[in-house]
Amino acid sequence: MIEDKLLIWKFKCGSQEALSRIYEKYNAYLISLATALLNDVHCAEDVVHDFFVSFAQSAGKLKVDGSLKSYLATCVVNLARDRIRTRQRNPRRDNPVDSTTIEPELLAVQDEELQQLNRAMSQLPYEQREVIVLHLQSRMRFTQIAILRSVSVNTIRSQYRYGLNKLRALLSSEVTK
Repeated sequence: MIEDKLLIWKFKCGSQEALSRIYEKYNAYLISLATALLNDVHCAEDVVHDFFVSFAQSAGKLKVDGSLKSYLATCVVNLARDRIRTRQRNPRRDNPVDSTTIEPELLAVQDEELQQLNRAMSQLPYEQREVIVLHLQSRMRFTQIAILRSVSVNTIRSQYRYGLNKLRALLSSEVTK
C-alpha cells in the first residue's frame, strides 16, 4: 500500500520508472482479470494495453483515493465492458482462451478443466460473471463492487449467489456428460 502511494506520487511527478513498476506489478493480474471477463486472452491483452496507454497519458489528471490495485481493476473492467458492448453490436467469432504449458503431464487435464470452466462462465449473464470474477479473483468486497456498478449491495450479493448456483449446475452437467 505504501509502495503504491509512492508509485502514484512519483508517476504524477513524471517518473517513467514509476510507470514501469506499476506495469510490472499489475500487468499479469489485469490480464487475468480481463481474460476472465472477456473469455479471450488476445482481447484481454489489447484491453490492458489500451488501458496502460491511456493511463500513461493521464498522469496529471490521476486521482486515486483508495487502493491502486482496485483503481486499475475498475478501469480495466470498464474497458472490458466497452469491448463486450462492441462485440454485441458487431458479432464475430470469438477465440477461446489459450492455455500455456506448465507441465506436460498436467496439460491435458488442465486444458479440459479450463475449457469446462470457460464454457460455464461464458454461459453466465455478464453481470453475474463480472461479480464472481471481481469478488473471487480481484478480491473486491461486495460493497466495492456495488459502488463500481452503481447498484445496491444486496443486488451484488444476489447476482453472486445466482451466478455461483448456475455455475455449479453447469459444471455438474458437464461432469455427467
